[in-house]
Amino acid sequence: MVNAREPIVEVRDLTNRFGEQAVHEHLDLTVYRGEILGVVGGSGTGKSVLLRSIVGLRRPSEGAVRVFGQDLLALPPEQRSQLERRFGVLFQDGALFSSMTVAENIALPLIEHAGLTREDATRLATVKLALVGLSMDTAGKYPASLSGGMTKRAALARALALDPEVLFLDEPTAGLDPISAAAFDQLLLTLRNALGFTVFLVTHDLDTLYTTCDRVAVLSQKRVLVADTLEKVAATDDPWIRDYFHGPRGRAARSSLSI
Repeated sequence: MVNAREPIVEVRDLTNRFGEQAVHEHLDLTVYRGEILGVVGGSGTGKSVLLRSIVGLRRPSEGAVRVFGQDLLALPPEQRSQLERRFGVLFQDGALFSSMTVAENIALPLIEHAGLTREDATRLATVKLALVGLSMDTAGKYPASLSGGMTKRAALARALALDPEVLFLDEPTAGLDPISAAAFDQLLLTLRNALGFTVFLVTHDLDTLYTTCDRVAVLSQKRVLVADTLEKVAATDDPWIRDYFHGPRGRAARSSLSI
C-alpha cells in the first residue's frame, strides 16, 4: 500500500558508534508513505538503535535523518515537538507506566501534547482501546494484570493516541504465543488499511514479515544490505539471508501464508 513512493523517512550516510565500536556505517534507508517496512537482521546489527536514531532518542555519530522532509535533530525544540506528534512509538516491552491504569497511559499524551482535559482525554482513550480490540473493562486495569497480548494492544493504543502518520514498532510480537501474534499482525494490517499510516517495523518474526510487510530491509555489515519486496530479498545471495528465509522457519512461514 505504497502511495506514489513519497518518502516519509530518509536515512542518509548514518553512522552510530558506541565508543570504538561502530554499529552502523554509512547506512542509507528510505521509508515510503503508506507502506509497512519490516527491518530484520542478526543480533547486534542495530535494529532498535536505528529506530531510536530515527525518532530522535539517539543522536547519530554521523549522517542525517529526515522525517517528513525535515531534519528532526536540527529543529528548535518547539518545532521538533510538533513534528514528533506526527508519529507514534511502540517499544519492545510495551513500556506502559506501571503506576497508571491503561486508560491513564493512553490519556497521558493527549493531555501533555494535545492539551485535552483529563475527562476528554479519558473518553478518547476508551475509543483508542476499542480501535485495538480491547474491551472497556481493560481501561481501569493496571499493566501488571494484563496478558502479553493485551499489553501489546494497550501499548499500540497509546502509540495511536495522537493519530500519528507513522508508527515505529519495536518487536511488537516478541514474547507472544502464535495465536496472539497472528491476531496482532492482522490488527496492524487492518488499522494500516483503514487509517493509512506508515509503519517502520523492527521484527525477527517471519510470520509477521510474510503477513504484513510490503518491503523488508535487511541490516548486515553495518548497513542496509538490501531493501525490497520479500520475494526479492529472499532471493538475495547472502549467507544470513539464506539461513533466515530458507531455513525451516522460513519455509514454514511461506507455507502458512499459502494455506
